Amino acid sequence: MLSWASRFNICCFLDNHSYQLPSHSLECLLAAGAIQSIQASAGNAFDQLKDFTDGQRDWLFGHFGYGLTKETEPSGAALQSSPDAGAAPLLQADPLPQADPLLQAAPLSQADLIGFPDLFFFVPEIVIELSAGSIRIGSLQDDHAAILEQISKIKTDVVIDSGDQPSQGPDSGPRSSDGAKPAPPLLQPRFSRDEYLATVQALRQHILRGDCYEINFCQEFFAHPAPIDPLHTWFSLSRASPNPFAAFYKLENSYLLCASPERYLQRIGNTLLSQPIKGTSPRRQGSQAQDKAGRDDLYNSSKDRSENVMVVDLVRNDLSKICLPGSVRVEELYGIYSFPQVYQMISTIKGELPPGTHWVEAVRATFPMGSMTGAPKRRVVGLIEQYERAPRGIFSGAVGYVAPDGNFDFNVVIRSLLYNRQNNYLSYLVGSGITYYSDAEKEYEECLWKAEGIKKALEN
Repeated sequence: MLSWASRFNICCFLDNHSYQLPSHSLECLLAAGAIQSIQASAGNAFDQLKDFTDGQRDWLFGHFGYGLTKETEPSGAALQSSPDAGAAPLLQADPLPQADPLLQAAPLSQADLIGFPDLFFFVPEIVIELSAGSIRIGSLQDDHAAILEQISKIKTDVVIDSGDQPSQGPDSGPRSSDGAKPAPPLLQPRFSRDEYLATVQALRQHILRGDCYEINFCQEFFAHPAPIDPLHTWFSLSRASPNPFAAFYKLENSYLLCASPERYLQRIGNTLLSQPIKGTSPRRQGSQAQDKAGRDDLYNSSKDRSENVMVVDLVRNDLSKICLPGSVRVEELYGIYSFPQVYQMISTIKGELPPGTHWVEAVRATFPMGSMTGAPKRRVVGLIEQYERAPRGIFSGAVGYVAPDGNFDFNVVIRSLLYNRQNNYLSYLVGSGITYYSDAEKEYEECLWKAEGIKKALEN
């Protein structure tokens, strides 16, 4: 399905890799081609989307980029301040190291070289839904049988690459003119290790003086030029790190290769559900006893529980903005779930929408997701802009679908490769939640764990 669909200029492939998690929805969902579309920048993007979808009863696929925080949290940037701005700390503690001077002179990449707009949604020409034992095809041209035949003719050992030329794949991957596989892209960090550690210390100073409780801090790794083949790379990423909210999303020359384990927001009827992740521990595949011990340590970690309950409170607050009074509830707290490289601590929060609530309003009230910002949300949005060195773009935004009945499901864009085929710019961002009790060294190590699946995909 994906090999066939990747020839379209616009396509979105959502794959849960057969995970049967709570609130399981669809196995695979594919949208290809665009009958109609909307692209908007932060300012009045949600109103434009609402106007675009009013009265519409069709499938919608697309994304919300992190840049929409300028619309939903408009004063966040104005609240920036330095941790040594003269305010007395609210708590007395040993003095923390001052931020490395390099932090102030760090080059911030202002341009989003990947190229996804703040918001994009499209009504697909073709929708294919795959579940156990069945395939359902919807097509504007009423050519369902022809589509199935085209897909069936693509052999399992041959794919069509994103340049529309047949190639051996997905196990072989692209090769140079002499038949050799190219070396993996050389990724460079925006922060040196020491700069990252100093930044975490500076963020702890903000927490100490009461600016915020928790902040999700992200760093970028990038390669330029990096002439990868997006489709082969996505297959490799899926093998290395299969996760329940994976996506291959193509918008002209911009690609998202996503191996996300996290759901942002789902609507079924009038029920809203969010499942934030906070708390990560690496898997120890060589020893069953050590692996179980790591899982137990995560469940009992006071630091990870602190992070998790903070984001749960933030999500409860967000859902309360749009849900019926008294309907917001925590269905699971501190759930531990297994993934290929890591264990994750996941909580589940639900609420009931007033009848007739437009689906766009549910997203507007809760975006950006608390797991990728921190608390209080408006304050940390400003600190993120102050301390991070690359625009997030679609990263820590959301990709997903809206069904004709108004139900929807959106992921959190993490554990992802971002690529622009036109300028050969490759990027991935990783982050962790910083609290006052964070150990900067351990936060740095956590970023490396989270990137392990992406590194394996690029090496292959």
